[in-house]
Amino acid sequence: MEGGDVSLFQISIKKKMAERKKRIVTGDRPTGRLHIGHYFGSLKKRVEMQNSGEYDPYILIADVQALTDNFNNPDKVRKNVREVVMDYLSVGIDPKKSTIYIQSMIPEVAELTVFYSNLVTIARLQRNPTVKTEITQKKELFGESVTYGFLGYPVSQAADITALAGEFVPVGEDQQPLIEQCKEIVRKFNSIYGEVLVEPEIVLSEGKRIKGLDGNEKMGKSLGNAIYLSDTPEEISKKVMSAVTDPARIKKDDPGHPDVCMVAYYHKLFQEDQYEQVCKECKAGSRGCVACKKELAQVITDYLAPMRKIRAYYEERPEEVDKILIEGTKKAQETAKEVMKQVKKAMKLDYFSDEIK
Repeated sequence: MEGGDVSLFQISIKKKMAERKKRIVTGDRPTGRLHIGHYFGSLKKRVEMQNSGEYDPYILIADVQALTDNFNNPDKVRKNVREVVMDYLSVGIDPKKSTIYIQSMIPEVAELTVFYSNLVTIARLQRNPTVKTEITQKKELFGESVTYGFLGYPVSQAADITALAGEFVPVGEDQQPLIEQCKEIVRKFNSIYGEVLVEPEIVLSEGKRIKGLDGNEKMGKSLGNAIYLSDTPEEISKKVMSAVTDPARIKKDDPGHPDVCMVAYYHKLFQEDQYEQVCKECKAGSRGCVACKKELAQVITDYLAPMRKIRAYYEERPEEVDKILIEGTKKAQETAKEVMKQVKKAMKLDYFSDEIK
């Protein structure tokens, strides 16, 4: 790309960015249904940003990334694509305001991943704190070594973001190193080929990491300590009744310690206005654990009821879910094609671009 072309392209990009809403790129891996940790950690905030009218959210179903540690179980990934979309719709993600699309259906992401892989060393990937942590967690799957795909997924994630010209990426603190690496890749690419790519900004999620029913610092699908957005009242009740409470409290009338009780923790999450009263009664020994759990189960059931109702609607109409995915993916494809056109021009890879489409 000649210097003049770069300048003109940058002027064009800046003009388009000034005219449009702020582009967000975010998403989830389709490895199972979403739980309340996802809701309070990110989904609730996504809905707020979507409805503010200031943002243009692109939400990807990261099926390729899910295959990095589910490569031997593709049926699991495929089956959960629709499950995740129904969870999105149930919490208020509106396909008229947000673009929901499938990662593997955007070939430009795979193409950019290959290009970016030349800009990142293996040593740099191995130093990434998030990757190091997740490798440790996946020891049973990988043993002493990891696959090329798993080690390189920060490169793929950089492609996800830049293929859609993402300006803002909302993430939790644990994911921040991945976005920092994306920014490094963008700067390296632009320093070599010209100012073509948009460098995204990190937006630290205001949502908090939700503890599991067992007191684990993380609620997770594989840990068996999660309440899912689609759980039935019976499932919610059963799970809440098994939640960890104050181990020092033997009898109903013993003074409790709500600060170490997961039931009190969830009361604060779902009905913060009642939290102080719950704690007061617990400390006084006037609130029994069984009664407290039953009350919490009902509170959570009522809170999730509207979501279950919306989800039930789409469960009976899978063709509507597919239509949302098809339309969103088509829109994402068009956006990615425009970005790739400029990338290939900058990299001198636009051979016979007018003759071969």
